[in-house]
Amino acid sequence: MRALLSAVVVTELGMAILKPGKELLPLFSGRVLIDYAPEYMIEWPSGALPPARQSLGDDPALAPFFANEKVIQAAGGFNGLDAWLMRKPIDCQWPHSDYHHNELVTTRFHSGSIRLCWHCDNKLRDHHTEQLSNMAKANVVAWIIDTARVALRFNDSHILTLPELCWWATTMELVEALPEGMARRALDMPRITIPSVSRESHIVPELPATSIIQEKVKPVLKLKVDPESPATLMRRPKRIRLEKPKYLQWVKTQPCEGCGSPADDPHHLIGWGQGGMGTKAHDLLSIPLCRICHTELHNDPVKFEQKHGSQPAMIIRILDRACALGVLA
Repeated sequence: MRALLSAVVVTELGMAILKPGKELLPLFSGRVLIDYAPEYMIEWPSGALPPARQSLGDDPALAPFFANEKVIQAAGGFNGLDAWLMRKPIDCQWPHSDYHHNELVTTRFHSGSIRLCWHCDNKLRDHHTEQLSNMAKANVVAWIIDTARVALRFNDSHILTLPELCWWATTMELVEALPEGMARRALDMPRITIPSVSRESHIVPELPATSIIQEKVKPVLKLKVDPESPATLMRRPKRIRLEKPKYLQWVKTQPCEGCGSPADDPHHLIGWGQGGMGTKAHDLLSIPLCRICHTELHNDPVKFEQKHGSQPAMIIRILDRACALGVLA
């Protein structure tokens, strides 16, 4: 709870008197922070202040992030959006009606949901206009920002910043959903400016900001153990290949097991009863190799293992490192 109040100063007594009103008295049940009112509040009337306005919702560069399906699902899905709208003390959001019923519902549109009264819901339910779509998108943006704010333990007076939103995305494993511009600003990287006329020699290559964040965030493989899976009860079960793309991404970040150079590929075990025509070993049975060592191994596996050691020994080292670092948990 916040309030904007005018104080009556009694200089002789060294006191300031406030008149908050009965509804704001709970604000003074403990210690209260007093500060100067910012300029944009100078003309505001005295009384309770609304929740902070989240400026991130007005940034068009963040629109792809808020519209991403994975981000919406991480925030609770459209059912979570509907529940959030029903909890908010807002009236019918359709302003172009002379009459509003006192009962409110949430109406689902393809881009989100809108809070409408029964009267407006009956009129607009099958309509799909640009204005309705924009209203639904605005609700999605406000809901995701509010969900991130609550998850980060901030109260409704806190204005969420871009780094804080990116941190929420990181904790929710949404790094891949970050747009490049959003990631660059969060890392305080300069904006990319391409002059109309430039030489190829003036181009300075650099890593994308999203790749830098992805590199800093260690992908974690979540293993599920089911000792009584349906296949274990079959006499001749069909084998299923275990695929873990995030683990392969981590394997590629490790040094080459052959020469120690930066790896280029996650090599899947061949030979040793694994691999073959149209088949591939499980993703857990992979080794980081540079392009040269990878080619050398496929050209002559026996010669490669005589020179660098056996593939199973390399896999054991990689699995041990992954478990020790918490990548396999």
